[in-house]
Amino acid sequence: MQFRRIVTGVDADGKAVVASDDQVDAVTVDLVPGGGFWRMWGTDAPVAVPNAGELQAPHAYFPREGGYRFSYFQIGPASERQLPEDVDLGPAMAQFEERLPGMPATLDLSNPGMHTTQTVDFVVVLSGEIWLELDDGAETHLTAGDCVIQNGTAHAWRNHGSEPAVMAVALIGAPAA
Repeated sequence: MQFRRIVTGVDADGKAVVASDDQVDAVTVDLVPGGGFWRMWGTDAPVAVPNAGELQAPHAYFPREGGYRFSYFQIGPASERQLPEDVDLGPAMAQFEERLPGMPATLDLSNPGMHTTQTVDFVVVLSGEIWLELDDGAETHLTAGDCVIQNGTAHAWRNHGSEPAVMAVALIGAPAA
C-alpha cells in the first residue's frame, strides 16, 4: 500500500505552488511481520513558513526536542505477527535500525512491542481496531476515529482483531521532565 503525499510551498516569486505530489511506500522490517511504517514528513529543527516545501534529509524515526514527524503505521493482526522460528535476531535488529533509525533503542526487549519515547504523540485510528497497552498491562480498545494523546509513557500497540489496524500519528519531540 502507498499513501499519497502532496506538499505545498512557495516559488521564487512567493506564489503558493504544489512543490511535490508523490506516493510514499511503507518501510517494513522482519521483526514486525504484518506491520508497515509510512514516513510522510518531519524535521528536527524549527520550521519557518512559508517555505519551498522541500523534503528534509533522512532522520531518526523519532524526533529530537523541537522536531516533529508525521507518519502512518500499520499493525497486523496477531495471526500475521508470528516471527519465523529461524529468525536471526542480530541481522534482524540491524535491519530494524537501518530502516527505522533509533526505533530499536526505544524498545523494552523483555516485553516485545513495549516502548518509551521522548515525544508527545497524537494518534488517530484510521481503520481496524487496536489496543493500547500500558506498562502495567492495562489495555484500552480503540476503533476507527478514536484518538490517543501519548505523553512519553511506556506503551505498546496490540492488534487482537482479525484485520490490520492503520493509524496516523504526529510525533512532537519533547524535553525530559
